Amino acid sequence: MNALPPAEPVDATDGRVRVVIEGLSPAIDGGRFAVKRVLGDEVIVEADCFADGHDVVACSLLWRPAGEPGWRSVTMKLLGNDRWRASFVADALGSWGYTVRAWVDPFLSWRHDFSRRVDIDDLHLAALTGAALIEQAAQRAGPGSDAVLLQAWAQDLQRAAQGGAAAGELQRLGMDEARAAVASRHPDLRHARTYAPELPLSVERERARFSSWYEFFPRSASPELSRHGTFADCEAWLPYVAGMGFDVLYFPPIHPIGRINRKGRNNTLQPTPQDLGSPWAIGADEGGHLEILPALGTLDDFRRLVRRAGEHGIEIAMDIAFQCAPDHPWVREHPQWFRRRADGSIQYAENPPKKYQDIYPFDFESEGWAAMWQALAGVFEFWIAQGVKIFRVDNPHTKSFGFWEWAIRTVRERHPEVIFLSEAFTRPKVMHRLAKLGFSQSYTYFSWRNTKQELTEYFTELARGPGRDYFRPNAWPNTPDILPAALQWGGRAVFMARVSLAATLAGNYGIYGPAFELLEAQALRPGGEEYLDSEKFEQRVWNRDDPASLAAFIALLNKTRRDNPALQQDTGLQFIGIDNEQMIAYAKSTPDGSNVVVCVVNLDPHHVQSGWLNLDLPALGLEAKQAYQMHDVLTGAHFLWQGPRNYVSLDPQRCPAHVMQLRSRLRRENDFDYFL
Repeated sequence: MNALPPAEPVDATDGRVRVVIEGLSPAIDGGRFAVKRVLGDEVIVEADCFADGHDVVACSLLWRPAGEPGWRSVTMKLLGNDRWRASFVADALGSWGYTVRAWVDPFLSWRHDFSRRVDIDDLHLAALTGAALIEQAAQRAGPGSDAVLLQAWAQDLQRAAQGGAAAGELQRLGMDEARAAVASRHPDLRHARTYAPELPLSVERERARFSSWYEFFPRSASPELSRHGTFADCEAWLPYVAGMGFDVLYFPPIHPIGRINRKGRNNTLQPTPQDLGSPWAIGADEGGHLEILPALGTLDDFRRLVRRAGEHGIEIAMDIAFQCAPDHPWVREHPQWFRRRADGSIQYAENPPKKYQDIYPFDFESEGWAAMWQALAGVFEFWIAQGVKIFRVDNPHTKSFGFWEWAIRTVRERHPEVIFLSEAFTRPKVMHRLAKLGFSQSYTYFSWRNTKQELTEYFTELARGPGRDYFRPNAWPNTPDILPAALQWGGRAVFMARVSLAATLAGNYGIYGPAFELLEAQALRPGGEEYLDSEKFEQRVWNRDDPASLAAFIALLNKTRRDNPALQQDTGLQFIGIDNEQMIAYAKSTPDGSNVVVCVVNLDPHHVQSGWLNLDLPALGLEAKQAYQMHDVLTGAHFLWQGPRNYVSLDPQRCPAHVMQLRSRLRRENDFDYFL
């Protein structure tokens, strides 16, 4: 890496600027939005750089963290067909910028021609031209050892040319590789072009790319239905959550719950005095988004829970739902922030035929929008001050895009470690826009992708499609709002298959528990996806010791994720051909091929399914006749395979999935096989 002086400002109409820069990647919408990476990532940049004629083009990759005045730089390497590549390491959180600078290089063009000259008179004249170019490079180098070396080289070449040196001597002097490398550090940039605009990069911490979420209602933490759960009760659940291997514990809203139009059990409009209401109906006499439901505890209790969770390797994620119950203080204090109906009443939330009479949405076209934006961003700032660094944002697609772009940028300028998860089950373009605006992770359509074809097409799109540089999927087999049909009828095998798929297809995934590991599967009504006796509207008591629980299976999956870097990201996914439509197979590998995991899942929850895999051996770093071992981490079984075609069989009543580590055979000694 070397530092380059800033290029001279160039008039766009200056015809002396001959170089072209195009096809720069990665770039999101031409640089309108930031590419996403995590701390420590190598950021690989490519561009097409060329010029008219036969002169030699040179180019450099430039990058800098936000606020750094000068560029860091590295010379780009030619891949072929005028395509150039270089990379840098994102070694700090926050916003970065990068671009490419290219120029027609007189010195490199001279060397290219000089190496091919044979006529002695041409060589003498060309050597004098080269000496002048080297002298100019010495002047650009300024005082120091580079300038001294280059001046001596220029003088040597000039004396040799003027003294009538032989062709071999001139070639030896002119083509000196070591001194040419020094000259190349000080190029003539008068006619350089720098790609504009500067492209943005957002660097987040590792948990933005790799995380395992567990959603849990704090009011159900109590072991007794007669007593409301508290933050102290939640502390007692921490060893259980950590034991399953989750590193993010996500709470639905923990604020005071409105009493006006409160919903009863199973979303009825006739609550009893004992009904607790929906946590998403935020705000009451006790306060709003900056207060805690008194039944859960105090702010000090919450801060203690955040600290205790950290001792277990868990971060607390908060739900941020920008909406108000009718008795939220903001409804009284800022009535202009809400939309009115024809009769003058405030418009409650609805998605016909669904009605949410207990929730008032904000009006983002309000005349008071600026003050409202400040208040909403202040909600994030308040909870960050309490130790929260991860936020799951409820229905961000029903709020202004402009607000999210401003709010996320504003928060990240002060707190680059904060992670935002977008809970937007909506149209694809809307989901992608939210990701471009800055959300770290995004919910997906995984809950409704069940067949081999659906899963293959969808996750190929996520891993290799245009969103791969900004859309980080977070796969959930269930949520408090979504009990998919497959979980309702498929039994234990479907639960195991779906969590296996989520945990291995996506770097980020989560479950709504304990409903998931305890196999909660009863819907409110036939054909619907709402849970019967949903925790959204009532307190539940859960038996963590239920012998049917999938907790141990999930713990094994999460350990496998921690032990295998290939499963900690969304790239490196390759679907594998298998001759059975009821089975899906895929591999994930690290960029260097040091870790490869092969997964096979039986999508039929009722019957044994088998088939023949067709592995792409070169893609897995294997030779055609090489033997290799597959170690199934879920069952402990070992399979010795050779060649691309191998047989698998899965009984869903035992385990519907293989998650296998690839171990390549190293050598054979005394008839014992050794594997890596």
